[in-house]
Amino acid sequence: MRTAAIIVAAGNGTRAGGSMPKQFALLAGKPMLAHSHAAMTSHPDIDTVLVVIGQGQEEVLRAALGDAPFTVGGASRRESVASGLAALEEADRVLIHDAARPFLPHAVIDRLLVALETHDGAIPGLPVADTLVSASGASVPRDGLVRVQTPQAFRYAAIAQAHAAWPGDEEATDDAQMLRALGMEVAIVEGSAMLEKITHPADFAAAEARHGAAMRVRTATGYDVHRFAEGEELWLGGVLVPHARGLSGHSDADVALHAITDALLGTIGAGDIGMHFPPSDPKWRGAASARFLEQAATLVAAEGGVIDFIDLTIICEAPKIGPHRETIRASIAGILGLSVSAVSVKATTTERLGFTGRGEGMAAQAIATVRVPAA
Repeated sequence: MRTAAIIVAAGNGTRAGGSMPKQFALLAGKPMLAHSHAAMTSHPDIDTVLVVIGQGQEEVLRAALGDAPFTVGGASRRESVASGLAALEEADRVLIHDAARPFLPHAVIDRLLVALETHDGAIPGLPVADTLVSASGASVPRDGLVRVQTPQAFRYAAIAQAHAAWPGDEEATDDAQMLRALGMEVAIVEGSAMLEKITHPADFAAAEARHGAAMRVRTATGYDVHRFAEGEELWLGGVLVPHARGLSGHSDADVALHAITDALLGTIGAGDIGMHFPPSDPKWRGAASARFLEQAATLVAAEGGVIDFIDLTIICEAPKIGPHRETIRASIAGILGLSVSAVSVKATTTERLGFTGRGEGMAAQAIATVRVPAA
């Protein structure tokens, strides 16, 4: 079963205020859209993620997500979803999600995909807890009522058929309504309080508070060593540093990025760099270590984590790190999407003791501080 995800991010977000559409505004340290995108791309059962944007939003999308696949939507949400469905090359199942619901737990995706095993569609929802009254003041029974959220999951053929059959001059409240109009059954699974929609300016502060209250601080360390070798390039923190010798390794042997990668993986209990990028795998031969660090950051984001600070110490007799320190800081910050102030780079020697003191190699140790959702 091939599973695709569509993130609808084509709106102008005018009700949220600000100088840019809300889906690209910063929230919890990064563009709102980046949160749900990271959750989708890191889920093991999702094969492809497509973002639907508005006309003229290509540059702001690139700034938020790099080269993430996208298509341009229409004037309404329904038209944008239809554009996304048409742009998918191949899918058996599809999840349709609103970028305005940034904090997406993997557990909700899991429940939706299980429900699709026996239904044409599935939606997350939460029971209505407040008292409800009609415009006339009459009480409305809450039994059986839920607040519907996204992502909504469907068998691809079913939702494509529903969109094709829906009247072009009529808007639907959500995609599940379109499926029900054809007599198909839609399951309701447990949603999440973290999936509250962001619409108005005050919602940003509420989302930040909700995110912060559900977080706890974790710190983990990473350590790596590589030996010097003739004829190799010396990469440190994603920067090519001029030196007579480089470091030897299966990848580009960037000892600094390897240490940071291990530190980040440690904050979420995800093992070490060798588990994710084994040196026995030929596809990682000569690979840029920035790819390893980017994947570690994606895994942290998928757990709802926020990287707060990176502290790196490079241990060697030569070359001198000082002339390259700020370039290395900027490189690491760029890879992780952090401000330079959130990255510290230090260097020390071992007073000519040990293998680094003898100039046989180089070591690095890193400490990562992140916030992750409380269990």
